[in-house]
Amino acid sequence: MLKKISTVIISTLIAVAIIVFLLSRVWDDLLITASEADPRYLLLAVLICLLAWYLRGERYRYILMRLSLQVGTIFSMACIFVSQTVNLIVPARLGDLIRLLILKHEKGATYTIGFSSVLTERVFDILTIALLGAFALPFVVGQEPWFSSLIALVLLLCLLFGILLIYSVQFSSENRILAKVIEVLSQIRLVSQTPRALLLLLVSSLFIWIIDGLVCMMVALMFGESISFMVVVLAIVIGNLVKAVPITPGGIGTYELALAMTFELAGVSAGTAVLIAIIDHLIKNLVTLIGGVVSIYYFGDWTVSLLKRAYSGDIKKEIYGRN
Repeated sequence: MLKKISTVIISTLIAVAIIVFLLSRVWDDLLITASEADPRYLLLAVLICLLAWYLRGERYRYILMRLSLQVGTIFSMACIFVSQTVNLIVPARLGDLIRLLILKHEKGATYTIGFSSVLTERVFDILTIALLGAFALPFVVGQEPWFSSLIALVLLLCLLFGILLIYSVQFSSENRILAKVIEVLSQIRLVSQTPRALLLLLVSSLFIWIIDGLVCMMVALMFGESISFMVVVLAIVIGNLVKAVPITPGGIGTYELALAMTFELAGVSAGTAVLIAIIDHLIKNLVTLIGGVVSIYYFGDWTVSLLKRAYSGDIKKEIYGRN
């Protein structure tokens, strides 16, 4: 138990240290920039963020439908809200496993189906983020060479996963763990095997991440900064690829650092870049947190004990022990 608590504390301290470092560099400029903000763009940013959440819910509903699990959009949104809320508190993205237990409790789904649905969502997120980054790179002047290397690496991994997915139909194993992996790959293939399904998932994912970029664009406009949308897209791409490595809960700190660095390289002043990065992530996290609280009420009291088990780390043993 002490080890689990230490992991949470250390990752949280890392997040706080990064934020403090960013703020300490530009505190005076930051106060001046914040005093000139236009709050109307803040409201637009929140509304656009809610639209992105609706599309996420629709996409996840479609993924579950392809796995023969019929749910409504509100239910699918609530599943994501709760899991993402846990990811804001607990490191190592353990919140993703919450969905498996919600689907089992509410719909009687197997853990394998739940895991396949989450992995499918993650694969399309990472693929579309990398594709957007590759598209934005030629339009952005003043960037780090490792940006293109990171995006190329992610696209290569997606390609390798796609090849594995295609040829996994030929695999079989009597080993319990390998059999489960093959089953998950089979279910992911089932979700996206038709041209219509593949196109729908790709287009919806692209819209989700373009809208995510629009949220950041509204934040930039709130501070009177006219940034090219391609720069914003690249910043969002780098921020989310860095955030995918679960160093801190919800990528807090690492996401802001990546965004601020990208904006500064594109010529944005340090104070404004830091403020845009922090407010952008704050809006998205607050919407997630409020949605998560509402979703807990939607599912009922039993989810509270679920969150406690996630925080203690027992949720991994519960799922992997029974699966």
